[in-house]
Amino acid sequence: MPSSARARSASVRRNRRIWDRQSRAYDRRHAAALGGRNALAWGLFRIPESRAQLLGPVQGRRILELGCGAARWSIALSRRGARAIGLDLSMAQLARARELKRSARSSLPLVRASAEQLPFADESFDLAFSDWGASTFADPRPMIPECARILRTGGRLVLVTGNPWSAVVLDPRSGRFRHRLHRPYFTLHRLDDSPMAPVEYRLPYADWFTLFRQNGFEVERLEEPRPAPRARSSYLDRDGHRFARSWPLETIWSVRKRSPTPRPRSRPRARSAPKEPISGHAAR
Repeated sequence: MPSSARARSASVRRNRRIWDRQSRAYDRRHAAALGGRNALAWGLFRIPESRAQLLGPVQGRRILELGCGAARWSIALSRRGARAIGLDLSMAQLARARELKRSARSSLPLVRASAEQLPFADESFDLAFSDWGASTFADPRPMIPECARILRTGGRLVLVTGNPWSAVVLDPRSGRFRHRLHRPYFTLHRLDDSPMAPVEYRLPYADWFTLFRQNGFEVERLEEPRPAPRARSSYLDRDGHRFARSWPLETIWSVRKRSPTPRPRSRPRARSAPKEPISGHAAR
């Protein structure tokens, strides 16, 4: 196995282990920010989809949530008539998703699998999205080709993830955003600042554009949302809130598959989506 593939495999195992351990505490801390009317909202400051208009009409559309966590997004989309599927790495996260699914009397399928190796047939979805899920904790270099493979021509991919500049100014020792540079921009990729935290991924903007173009995607929207003066996030402390009003902490990508995905020389045979969790990856 090539060294890069071994590193990805190790990252998947580590992220799975850490998210299984921290899932309950994470859900308790952020339940109010992620649930209720915020179930259909984006990013650190929970921008409502009714305002962002990133997904478009969802009724009858086959939609994949990459790194669904407790699947609040997917459950809410299913209520609106979408044929949604939630995918995540963590069995603990999916266990919480099953609890919420039962409470909502939803038949939402849940899949435990890797966003870097999706267990779905080619061109089987109209839309795929991630709200700080697999878009943050999966390596985009294998994930974007997989998204292109499973999306139909004309299908869209929406990703909300960490802004690359937020990684450059993040102090790895304190975990705080500083007005100084702490790591090179051009070599951004795998962020591994602490063995106690999940591995995250960032790419420079030029690398994102190249990756999308190479896989048949056209960028339709690129946004760096700025919070309103009184907006608050359960993910940030006081310094983080102050920083976010002057510097971007997250990026929104909306891209559309315009051409058939270039086919690799060999590819494992695609499998149909299972109805309940199997083994694999993604996280939020």
